Amino acid sequence: MARYKITVEYDGTNLIGWQQNRQGPSVQSLLRDALEQFCGLRPDIVAAGRTDAGVHAIAMIAHFDLPTAPEPQTVMRAMNFYLGAEPVAVLNCEIVSDDFNARFSCVRRNYRYVVLNRGTHPVLEKNRVWWVPRKLNVAAMRRAAARLIGTHDFTSFRATQCQAKSPIKTLDTCRITRRGDYVIFEFSARSFLHHQVRNMVGTLVEIGLGKPYDIDDIFAARNRAAAGPTAPAAGLYFVSADYATDAVSEHI
Repeated sequence: MARYKITVEYDGTNLIGWQQNRQGPSVQSLLRDALEQFCGLRPDIVAAGRTDAGVHAIAMIAHFDLPTAPEPQTVMRAMNFYLGAEPVAVLNCEIVSDDFNARFSCVRRNYRYVVLNRGTHPVLEKNRVWWVPRKLNVAAMRRAAARLIGTHDFTSFRATQCQAKSPIKTLDTCRITRRGDYVIFEFSARSFLHHQVRNMVGTLVEIGLGKPYDIDDIFAARNRAAAGPTAPAAGLYFVSADYATDAVSEHI
């Protein structure tokens, strides 16, 4: 048996998210389909994060086991061949130790949210950004973002259907950068609640538009209704997953 670690990019526009179910095509189901065509098996594929419908990934990390040990490059080429025109591609593949787990070995998950802040709607980047036509006050958003960093009860920023046992999370990074017409939000943490990033972005954008939200009051309320709206999925990207240096064995 060999355990494979893969790096995957995908456009989530027409996918139901990472997790496989009966409602439509998912990243997980497309990858399993490709493996089945390659080797006749449908192994479980575990990802560093379970992105929602419409969310994209630049470098999602996942792992799966095969009973034999084909060369990693052979596995990657075969998966990409059978993925064909699907909006999913395997960027890297390697054999790792049996104790590596894409989800539980991960020490930090990094997300990016992209807002197009201009008067004209997007054409080339439709479904890949959140279009906010009114000018955003980046300085006000940065002041509010600084209050999000650290360990807090994020109840007001979690989806009502979130199944996490605790709303207490530690946000390591919350960085906001303006690049021309784009406002880029970057978040890093060991783990996030369901919709936490999109709810934080929705709240920060409201603040950038002049709404009188106070982050400390939102935390204290412990009520989803106290925070801003959920930002659209289209602007969200899973950027990368970080692992301890001893979590992965030598490349084989």
